[in-house]
Amino acid sequence: MKIYIDGKYYDEKDAAISVFDHGFLYGDGIFEGIRIYNGRIFRLSSHVRRLFESAKGIYLNIGIEQNAMEKLVTEAVALNQKRDGYIRLIVTRGDGPLGIDPFKCPRAKIIIIVGDIQIYPREYYSQGISALTSSYRRIPADCFDVRIKSVNYLNNVLAKMEAHRAGCLESIMLDHNGYVAECTGDNIFIVKEGALFTPPAYQGALEGITRAEVFKMALTMGIPAQEKTLTRFDLYNADESFLTGTAAEIMPVVIIDGNPIGPGKPGIITEKLIQAFRSLIKQG
Repeated sequence: MKIYIDGKYYDEKDAAISVFDHGFLYGDGIFEGIRIYNGRIFRLSSHVRRLFESAKGIYLNIGIEQNAMEKLVTEAVALNQKRDGYIRLIVTRGDGPLGIDPFKCPRAKIIIIVGDIQIYPREYYSQGISALTSSYRRIPADCFDVRIKSVNYLNNVLAKMEAHRAGCLESIMLDHNGYVAECTGDNIFIVKEGALFTPPAYQGALEGITRAEVFKMALTMGIPAQEKTLTRFDLYNADESFLTGTAAEIMPVVIIDGNPIGPGKPGIITEKLIQAFRSLIKQG
């Protein structure tokens, strides 16, 4: 594995950043997770555009233009000869002295890791998974806009640990008003009476790349889809539910807080979307 750090490639054992990097010290940085399917980078332009939007949200000057970033990522994938895998694209504030002052960091640091991805077992997609609603609330937008894909994921990590302790794969995070926001690393959808619903971004949901693809597929398939404020009541009484994300792709959820969703197995619309997404990624 060759890892790109600040203009150079390093072997995995030699790849390192300074302990004075403000991404390490203070979580001052942003990232994107991107999939590679059959040698093609999935929705690279969309991911890079979102990265630059996150940078603008934290006043971070990346130092290169979007097209140059796309070229760097493409080069890193080619160098690693990766046909199927995962890219972690990270930009930190860079090295600086102790203290949170970002203006003492002279330039941003770009890191590109091209590696394998741990794929979920196939039975999760055919049988579905269980989830719980977390006691950890999503950070409200008046404190921090979660559309900024920050390297600081501690809030999500704690919610993920809570799910694992309860024997679930995933936690569903609510906002401070008790409305559904998203999961620890994925967006959430429900199906009700043949229509798709997912929380809006202003209620703490990241505008996921896979989430956007589901809206496009639903339009093509004639399935009504819209953003809607959801509560736990809506989750419990949904006909179907599923998660979307770069790693999970489209993952059925069949139990939430011990309540079976619909018949307690993946629904017809969820299965249709899974198949449509698998066809999509074959096309690039």
